[in-house]
Amino acid sequence: MATYGILLVGMGNPYRQDDGAGIAVVRRLRPLLQERVECMECTGDLTALMDIWQGYEQVIVIDAMHSGRAAGEVIRFDASERSLPAHVRFSSTHAMGLNETLALAQALNRLPPNLVIYGIEGKHFGEGEGLSAEVAKAVEDVVRYILQELGEGNGDA
Repeated sequence: MATYGILLVGMGNPYRQDDGAGIAVVRRLRPLLQERVECMECTGDLTALMDIWQGYEQVIVIDAMHSGRAAGEVIRFDASERSLPAHVRFSSTHAMGLNETLALAQALNRLPPNLVIYGIEGKHFGEGEGLSAEVAKAVEDVVRYILQELGEGNGDA
């Protein structure tokens, strides 16, 4: 199997307010990273992730979450080292969310070698476009964190 470099995957639905946080991060990073990093948006069946990330050495997934934290709070989780804690739930408009997809991929031995998850705590998940102020700020924070993580300068976005 061919090995590729780095893949960023923005999860969510930009038509469900803060659920679009992951998509917003990838849209901000795409022009900054150009061809050095593959950037994808995943708005559909999350089990497709198991096929999308095959062959990539490093995968970073960004998604909105609903865990009871303060709106706009960000967590970074290294999913290649351990399973997601049960209390961390990612937003999903699908029957199978990110938590379940990761568990299935782990059971099937289909996780990428290096998998990092960034979760942004959402505030509003109803119909409509646009992020809450807290989540919009968190999107900019995550953009900086990922740029730093990838060694892309000082994280100035």
